[in-house]
Amino acid sequence: MEYIVIGISNEPDYILPDAVRQLLPSHKVFSGGKRHYELVKKHLPAHHHWIDIQGNMPVLFEQFSQHNGPVVVFASGDPLFYGFAGTIQKFDPAATMKIYPYFNSIQLLCHANNLAYANLRNVSVHGRSWDELDNALLTQAPMIGVLTDQQKTPAVIAQRMLEYNFTNYRMIVGEDLGGLHHRTTTFELTEAIRHTAHQLNCVILVRTYRQAFSYGIADHLFYSLENRPNMITKMPVRLSSLSFLDLAGRNVLWDIGFCTGAVSIEARRSYPHLRIVAFEQRSECSELMDKNMRRHSTPGITSVMGDFFETDLHLYPAPDAVFIGGHGGRLEELLRKLDTLLPSGGRIVLNAVKEESKTQFTAIAQALDYTLSTPMVIRVDDHNPITILGAEKR
Repeated sequence: MEYIVIGISNEPDYILPDAVRQLLPSHKVFSGGKRHYELVKKHLPAHHHWIDIQGNMPVLFEQFSQHNGPVVVFASGDPLFYGFAGTIQKFDPAATMKIYPYFNSIQLLCHANNLAYANLRNVSVHGRSWDELDNALLTQAPMIGVLTDQQKTPAVIAQRMLEYNFTNYRMIVGEDLGGLHHRTTTFELTEAIRHTAHQLNCVILVRTYRQAFSYGIADHLFYSLENRPNMITKMPVRLSSLSFLDLAGRNVLWDIGFCTGAVSIEARRSYPHLRIVAFEQRSECSELMDKNMRRHSTPGITSVMGDFFETDLHLYPAPDAVFIGGHGGRLEELLRKLDTLLPSGGRIVLNAVKEESKTQFTAIAQALDYTLSTPMVIRVDDHNPITILGAEKR
């Protein structure tokens, strides 16, 4: 298949470039959203065939395949910027494309506010998870362009940022850019949560100051179990354990027995690219994790409550790094279960207090043909010494 993908403006009186106007009469099959059709139908040849782009992409591309010759697709802005050109590459990877781009909506919002955007970081929550935005906020990008949708609106984005203490940004909202209701407004986040935006909108977040995120969070800054305030992986042990996991080049960390969430939160702060799945059996720890994530500005950690051994682990991304904070006396069973999930090069780290745990971990790791790291022993204040054990799958 051959596609000609034309990015257009939202302006009712937008004039198509000469090159585009000259190619339209020689084509028969056109496609785009209903809004695009209203904007361009006056330019199409009399006996054209139009295919509406709706939600079902496999059905849409089956419709495309029934036509000989190129399909001309109209899209908003730049089709290569989170746009329909990427959809074509996904659903028809063998296709050829000719692109005629226009400015994307984030560029238009920058133009309207005289914002130089050479260093702007673009993310999308349009039909997507929060991951891209969360990662940009965790790295404190100076300026972030956000493509929104009807669920993740500017108000919802502002509310989430306030919940996780990302108060060091102001928000510029662009609405119906180039259209009849074109408007841009700058808000503090506390104002943005009350704003109902036009359904066609995008956002730019501008950092107003840099938050002080230290490497290593003091233990007393975590909410903890009321009856067991010392039940937390202490900060020096936490940081050493993360070092043993070698997380910079890894993708998915599992934290088994998260309790307060301290290890997951420290990892999320230091390695924003990581997907983190944290498991815990004690129901009261669910609230602790939520409160600590908000206190320490670390959205995006997936908490899984219940018995690890009874959990359908295939519902979650497979790990290439695992921290074992608790094993309920079933260490061998746990290690053998993890062995079926870890890829070659995957790492496991255990903090051991009892000699039995050290001996058992070493023996099982050797039996599974893992490469063992040199153990590290740490004693914090008057607490029992902790031995940090690491093993990597061959």
